[in-house]
Amino acid sequence: MSRSDLIEKAQVMDADGIRRSMVRIAHEVIERNKGVKDLAVIGIRTRGVPLAKRLAEAIRSIEHAEVPVGVLDITLYRDDLTIIAVQPVVHKTEIPFDINDKIVVLVDDVIFTGRTVRAALDALMDIGRPRSIQLAVLVDRGHRELPIRPDFVGKNVPTSKREVIGVRLNETDGEERVVIQELRNKSGAG
Repeated sequence: MSRSDLIEKAQVMDADGIRRSMVRIAHEVIERNKGVKDLAVIGIRTRGVPLAKRLAEAIRSIEHAEVPVGVLDITLYRDDLTIIAVQPVVHKTEIPFDINDKIVVLVDDVIFTGRTVRAALDALMDIGRPRSIQLAVLVDRGHRELPIRPDFVGKNVPTSKREVIGVRLNETDGEERVVIQELRNKSGAG
């Protein structure tokens, strides 16, 4: 499925909405963990990475303390690897700090079935043994297939299975918004 197979139905967040959500999640992370001691933030490629950096920056501006940020590539941990591509593109995992006994906040843009998060958990456990892993997502669209629930959610957006959440970030897409899209009819008409 490509972007051309989708039609935009509605915008659910604009740039200000995304910013406010990230600031609120930062406050919730700080409150739940009673500060930032032993805290690390790791973004799941692709759009989880800029969101993780934004979250760490929001935490820094609130607490005046740096929180390490890492990048996690889960390509080889996916359970649909043979379906997505003959030669999947593997990017680099960049976690330049020890995650053992850390509180890791794993960040992604959208949670849907839970399979991406499951793959990320497997990848993290191969790297080390965090004290705990908490999940922060910008959008929860429902339809879980695995028993995984985010700890921090920017916005809950109920969707049908025909719908797709499109997160557009300046860093990756040159625009800043979240939209609901739907698969075009097979005839090509919207």
